[in-house]
Amino acid sequence: MSVLLSLLKERLDRFSPQEKRLAEYILADPDEVQRLGITELAAACGISPSTVTRFCKSLQFKGFPDFKMRLIGELSRSGEAGTYQDIAAGRPLKEIVRAIEANHLASITDTTRLLDPSWLQKAVDALGGARRIDLYGVGTSSIVTQDFYQKLTRIGKSCTAFADSHMQITSGSALGKGDVAFAISYSGETRETVDALRCAKDSGALTLSLTGYGTSTLSRLSDIPLFTSSLEQGMRRGDMASRIAQLHVVDILFTGIVSEGFADYVPKLEQSYHNVRHYRNDSGGAYS
Repeated sequence: MSVLLSLLKERLDRFSPQEKRLAEYILADPDEVQRLGITELAAACGISPSTVTRFCKSLQFKGFPDFKMRLIGELSRSGEAGTYQDIAAGRPLKEIVRAIEANHLASITDTTRLLDPSWLQKAVDALGGARRIDLYGVGTSSIVTQDFYQKLTRIGKSCTAFADSHMQITSGSALGKGDVAFAISYSGETRETVDALRCAKDSGALTLSLTGYGTSTLSRLSDIPLFTSSLEQGMRRGDMASRIAQLHVVDILFTGIVSEGFADYVPKLEQSYHNVRHYRNDSGGAYS
């Protein structure tokens, strides 16, 4: 199933009755939807064209034509990607290796298709020009913020990653114009992370988020929302594929920042590399 159809299936219970009718119609016959105009689709579902437009915008599309273009593109590529596989009892290790590889590759591929180049460029520009960057995330997402923190620190960016909810609020209170608050949450509804980003926004900082695809409280709060694939479901997966997707976006952002500020950042990367080798060499010697 495509990323878009999986998103509709996942969010069925969150839609209004009219939106749910539309989503169920699309899920039942996506090939037919590709051939319909907005008026025809609305009539088939017994709703108004404006409801179709609102539905599409709630999923981060500009309107129905944008939604239909994405649907057509995904359905044409539907045979390329595999299906996410959950953990099963007694599975041979060889099969587990193949399953995890397939999950991670699918997560990266699906996320790449979801990335909006214009929003991505805005994020790179904002982070590259920020006076200070504070990163917010809890649980698995805090691991991703720590990864981005160590990357940004290596190029001399003033940056801190906070996992403690009290420190996140303290951080948000201290930010202002010229600063960036970057919040990561797969659900986009993690209360601690949402509160921290709201606090940073109220303080005047530019807000950036990375969430699973679709509308969420965190994405709505953000000046620049970015999205990862939202196909991974099930309690037993342990946020594996979603974490890989988040790290994928973080790596893209970091590489974009360094590429645009190449002359300034590459010497700092090289210096940090040489200093670590000098002070933490393999000789095993102790300070005297």
